[in-house]
Amino acid sequence: MGAKRVSKFVWDGSTVRAMTTFRGAYTALVTPMKDGRVDDAALTQLVEAQIAGGIDGLVPCGTTGESSTLSHAEHIHVVEVVMKAADGRVPVLAGAGSNSTREAIDLARACKELGVAGTLQITPYYNRPPQDGLIAHFEAIADAVGLPVVLYNVPGRTGADLLPATVKRLIDDSPNICAIKEATGSAQRAE
Repeated sequence: MGAKRVSKFVWDGSTVRAMTTFRGAYTALVTPMKDGRVDDAALTQLVEAQIAGGIDGLVPCGTTGESSTLSHAEHIHVVEVVMKAADGRVPVLAGAGSNSTREAIDLARACKELGVAGTLQITPYYNRPPQDGLIAHFEAIADAVGLPVVLYNVPGRTGADLLPATVKRLIDDSPNICAIKEATGSAQRAE
């Protein structure tokens, strides 16, 4: 099965730019641990099982992967194991978010070096920034890293809600921001 990452070119009024689209179902992977360390064998088996089951892509180090409990070294290690196991068969959209813009940039750059198709960027938790702060945060990451960014809005966990008007502005103004994982539970937000 080939990667499901599709690029197309669009005219944005002044230039032609590439847009990346992630299609299909992506599994938010758990991070298996054994004796206080990432269980590489179990993680590799999990990747193999997902690909064999027909999944379109993989998401390591998201909320399901308990990224907030991983050290930076563990975080990068998980993405590295997933990339090696996937071996280009499906795209990897790595969770690389943080409430610190600098930390999110550093994690995203490390994931980029490993060859991920894009990063999943959560709204900054705990800080509860205003909408202009969210714009500054996500644009800084998108500009600094140069990878496709999927926004992740989960206000029940972060205390910050990425409003639809803010999402539209981000997608209109930032060529690397290409999608959103909307976890508010609101059907109106899916329009």
